[in-house]
Amino acid sequence: MIKTILIDDEPLARDIVRYYLKEFPEIAIVAECSDGFEGVKAIAQFKPDLIFLDIQMPKINGFEMMELLEHRPAVIFTTAFDEFAIKAFEVNAVDYLLKPIEQQRFRTAIQKLSTRLASDETEKTAQLLSEVSLNASQRNRVVVKKEGVIKIIATSDIRYLEANDDYVKISTAEGSYQKNKTMSFFEKTLDPEQFIRIHRSYLINMSEVTKIELKEKESYVVLLKSGIWLPVSKSGYVKLKQALGI
Repeated sequence: MIKTILIDDEPLARDIVRYYLKEFPEIAIVAECSDGFEGVKAIAQFKPDLIFLDIQMPKINGFEMMELLEHRPAVIFTTAFDEFAIKAFEVNAVDYLLKPIEQQRFRTAIQKLSTRLASDETEKTAQLLSEVSLNASQRNRVVVKKEGVIKIIATSDIRYLEANDDYVKISTAEGSYQKNKTMSFFEKTLDPEQFIRIHRSYLINMSEVTKIELKEKESYVVLLKSGIWLPVSKSGYVKLKQALGI
């Protein structure tokens, strides 16, 4: 038996998928969710083999939800109009269904399912999420999970980011959060006019800068509004001067 969860904020869309699945008794629906928050909880609870996941949802979208998962099932994305996402799906060979979903196209997706379940989808999914994150619509916020609570952070609220082993620590006025990404990822995705890589371990929000000081010969530090001093590398100092126009 293949366990699946339907995650879509449109009841009619879930009804259609549920109706089409009657043709496939080997697939059992163990839960239905109307947003990404519910989806994260249900996936952690039921550990499904497959999910049908809408992209455009309130609160957090389907891609942001996927980034928060510890257990990653096979995914068939459903979407109405996200052209950028469709290109990403095609590049990474991840299956998707365009709304309104046609029954024959649905059958084709299910027929390919056994092959996908037998393969490791983790790398494909990671590539997809990395590709989609380059979309401008994904750049104005970061979604994190801390102690089971999902938090949406506006990039304007980020003070600085710090490399921390396999994670990046995101510092804000409300506290710090961990994200399982690399500094290079954030350097590519955050607005380069707002965020500057001042050191191999630090990426700062330029609106937080109050002072740059020479610590010792050719060694600089920067002071943020929060009172935190951070080291600046030689290349980082050049970037800072260019950004500040000095």
